[in-house]
Amino acid sequence: MTRRKIKIKKIDNIATRQVTFSKRRRGLFKKAEELAVLCDADVALIVFSSAGKLFDFASSSMKHILQKYVSHSSNIHKYPSPLQFLQQENSLKVRLSKEISDKTRELRRISGEDLEGLSLEELEELEQKLEVGLNRVSETKDKQLRNEIATLQYKGAELMEENNWLKQRVANDRQNRRIAPDMDRMILDEGQTSESMTNNSTTQPPLQAAHCSDTLLKLGLPFH
Repeated sequence: MTRRKIKIKKIDNIATRQVTFSKRRRGLFKKAEELAVLCDADVALIVFSSAGKLFDFASSSMKHILQKYVSHSSNIHKYPSPLQFLQQENSLKVRLSKEISDKTRELRRISGEDLEGLSLEELEELEQKLEVGLNRVSETKDKQLRNEIATLQYKGAELMEENNWLKQRVANDRQNRRIAPDMDRMILDEGQTSESMTNNSTTQPPLQAAHCSDTLLKLGLPFH
């Protein structure tokens, strides 16, 4: 036997309506409690009967849940709806497209193109912009040139210092080369002096021997 489907409409009988209210209310609160326990959710129900009697259910603190609801509701109003967000995005897209078009046209005019239709005032304003831009370019160029000159001067000073150091080193090497032969000659002269003294000492005895032989011959003595 299947359950008969009840048509959802207001119950005209007051007694029947009150009984149905009590049953459905208890079932609704039971489902709310199951939802809170099974899903660890904060659930709050507020029901007023047709007579104005209040029935409520809260899984935790009704005051805490209501404060969360009020805070969330106020935050919702701060954010635009999807339709409003889409409208804002379209408006931003149109504005950006217009700015891009204006900047592109201005750049072409600065380059000397698309000048037809400009009034005298617009041409004078464009000329002033070009003069200001040219002055900025010149200032930037002069600044870079000064920086490069300062860098080159610093490198030139370093090269001059290194060149002076190399010259001093070469001069010292040349002086050392001149001192070395003088030292060799001094050593050689000292060696020759000692050798001559040695030769004199070796040659002196034969002279003494010759002198002695002459004396012996004069005296008529035998010479050995």
